[in-house]
Amino acid sequence: MSKPQPRSPRSRNHLDDVSKAIIEQLQQDGRRSYAAIGKVVGLSEAAVRQRVQRLIESGVMQVVAVTDPTELGFSRQAMIGVRASGDLEPLADAIAEMEEVDYVVIVAGSFDLMVEVVAESDEHLLEIVSKRIRSLAPVTSTETFVYLKLRKQTYSWGVR
Repeated sequence: MSKPQPRSPRSRNHLDDVSKAIIEQLQQDGRRSYAAIGKVVGLSEAAVRQRVQRLIESGVMQVVAVTDPTELGFSRQAMIGVRASGDLEPLADAIAEMEEVDYVVIVAGSFDLMVEVVAESDEHLLEIVSKRIRSLAPVTSTETFVYLKLRKQTYSWGVR
C-alpha cells in the first residue's frame, strides 16, 4: 500500500461531520466493521466503505496495525535530531526513503528534522546514524535519543 502524501495546512480536506464520525470510530477500533460504523453514523455499510476508501486515497487517514517493535525482534528505537544546511525538503525525503525510518518531520527549534528509527541492534542503529544519515551532504550534525521504555503511544486524538 502506498503512503499518503503529507498535506500542507492550505490543502487540508474539509471533512463533514459524518466523515469525522467515521474517523473517530476507526480511531477507537481500526477493526470495527463498516456495518457497525454505519449504524453509529447513519449510513449503509457500502456508503461507509466508499467514504473510508476516499479518506484513505486522499491521505486523510491510514488504517494500520500499530506494533511494539521490541516484540517483533527490533531491540532499539531512537529519535534522531538532525541539523542541516540548505533546503530541508529534499533531505527529509531522502531520509524518509530509508527502510528503518518510520517518522520524519521538519521542525523549528534546535534541530531541523526529527527522525524516528527502528533498529535490530545498537550496531544497526550506529550504521543508520553514522553511515547513512550523517553521510548525507546537507547534514551538519545529529543527536540521538535512544528510547529506554515506551510509556504511552496513542493515535486517537479525535477530529476537529
